[in-house]
Amino acid sequence: MPDIKHFNPDVVLDEIVQVFWHQGMATTGIQALVTATGVSRSSLYATFGNKDDLYAAALSRYIEQHSAPAFAHLAATETGLTAIEEFFGTLIDVRCSGAVAGWGCMVTNAYAGPECAAPDIRTLLETHHGTLQSALLAALSTAAGLGQLQPGTDLDAAASVLSTLAYGVNLRSRAGADTGALTDTVTAALAPLRAASTAHTTPQE
Repeated sequence: MPDIKHFNPDVVLDEIVQVFWHQGMATTGIQALVTATGVSRSSLYATFGNKDDLYAAALSRYIEQHSAPAFAHLAATETGLTAIEEFFGTLIDVRCSGAVAGWGCMVTNAYAGPECAAPDIRTLLETHHGTLQSALLAALSTAAGLGQLQPGTDLDAAASVLSTLAYGVNLRSRAGADTGALTDTVTAALAPLRAASTAHTTPQE
């Protein structure tokens, strides 16, 4: 039996996340995971299952570590439109600068790849989308209560538009869109929602 006691599965899974996030599921072979983690193929399979299982575990970990905290913060912050601007500003900053610039979002990448057809992956993606949209709806509801939105704004429709915009930011950043262009797009998307009396601001960079 393979000895799987000489590595930390949590640390290894984090390394697997990096490989799948950067390279995508379809173009990543098991040997790439062996090389990145230093763990044998048999031990990876014994611990996590086959490549599809590895990918599902990595995507779940990505959502847990990257998406969930950002969505929870967005939903809980009581500043309305400012919280939404800061959410997009941080998103743009991560996508366009730093160690993972140009990698996009592992979730958005999964939507665009063949792995999206797998039922367990689709469930993760749809749950992620629902959480994102709910967080945006919470922030928009706060904004409405603060008088930051145009009267009669359809909050559900606005949350749907902004969640789709987040995926667009992720995809466009992979294609090389720069911080300025993405920030201008977010500003333009928020402008019709903003009450006339609300001072104009741009996403924080």
